[in-house]
Amino acid sequence: MKELIRGFSKLSREDKVKRLIEQQKLAPQLAKVFEEYLHPHQQHLFNDISENIISNYYLPFGVAPNFLINDELYMVPMVIEESSVVAAASKAAGFWAQHGGFKAEVIDSLKNGQIHFTWPGNIALLNELRNEIMKLIHTVCRDVTKNMRQRGGGIVDISFASIANMKDTHQALIKFNTADSMGANFINTCLETIAPHLIAYINKHDTLSREGTATHIMSILSNYTPECLVSCRVSCAIEALQPYAAQYSAHEFAQRFKTAVDIATNDPYRAVTHNKGIFNGIDAVVLATGNDFRAVEAGAQAYAARKGQYASLTAIKLSDTHFEYTLTLPLALGTVGGLTNMHPLAKSALKILQNPSAEQLMKIAAAAGMANNFGALASLVTSGIQKGHMKLHLSNLLNTLAATHDEKRAAAKHFKDKVVSYAMVEQFLRAQRG
Repeated sequence: MKELIRGFSKLSREDKVKRLIEQQKLAPQLAKVFEEYLHPHQQHLFNDISENIISNYYLPFGVAPNFLINDELYMVPMVIEESSVVAAASKAAGFWAQHGGFKAEVIDSLKNGQIHFTWPGNIALLNELRNEIMKLIHTVCRDVTKNMRQRGGGIVDISFASIANMKDTHQALIKFNTADSMGANFINTCLETIAPHLIAYINKHDTLSREGTATHIMSILSNYTPECLVSCRVSCAIEALQPYAAQYSAHEFAQRFKTAVDIATNDPYRAVTHNKGIFNGIDAVVLATGNDFRAVEAGAQAYAARKGQYASLTAIKLSDTHFEYTLTLPLALGTVGGLTNMHPLAKSALKILQNPSAEQLMKIAAAAGMANNFGALASLVTSGIQKGHMKLHLSNLLNTLAATHDEKRAAAKHFKDKVVSYAMVEQFLRAQRG
């Protein structure tokens, strides 16, 4: 059995790598690999982002041009490791830019925090005292919320509810406006400030205290933000879809596209992959701008199951002549605070986007998600996903198989009109190498 490492966090980076290689019996040359990816000038910034840093993990930073969103043209930064995502987004963006572009709107931008507590009393009594409790909250959080209130944000509302299937367990659900910040730290600070005062209020109130003693359990923001919604829509005459229709007529393509969306609406197995295509675009923008893609994913996936069955986040309308496709989902994003102000490339990504507000970034990310989903679905109902995806993946396969420059040129020519697979590329290289 391997020995536990004591005080690992206190070691220098070099000693961390040494202990790692020793304990895991790794090749000593791995230390050079870790060193190659340290930033020569700004490593101190990366060292402050996380813990036990031994190197940096690089992902491609790309740009998808021609995103016309609400009549404004953007070049959208995208950070992603998957081949074809940026290409598909760029192609779809260029197509829709010629047909009115993406129409996006923020439906609401409220975020949620929860204070959980136990109390044997009637929760309806707390809701009757909401106005009084809100005054208490604003008073105790005056200093915490000062800067946020100056930016137009703050604490908006509170309600109380019992937790299903848990006796005497309740929540205070508090709604926040966090302006242009994602607001996680702000919300958590407010909740932890409010909690002891709320519990004391219950336990000292003449009516409430007779019901029994309240005990605080925990206070934390919720990444489920169904009131922080953005909607994005594309529409055009069906005949305009012909460039995507391949071997089908534009009307046949539109009907096949609608059938694919309907399947994703009614079948969870398909819906998960359908929505994953949306997040190919959204996550790439979220990562590029230094936002929390795990929070975005968790909240949106819960929203996709809000009716009791996991389903597509998109909806489609077809008439005899018109195509309309809509994406609606929660997106809690920020353009100030956190990595957005610290990571050099996150700051650069926001500059590329002309320093958007949080609501503008929600619209941009939603448009990127819609572009990727549209491109993926168009491929699925025509030529299939692998033809285009694997062709763009060819360079990765060639690098994996250590192809030379001349072999890459020959492979690009050979596979120009052929479906690409690992086995076929490997076979091609063997033939080239005799």
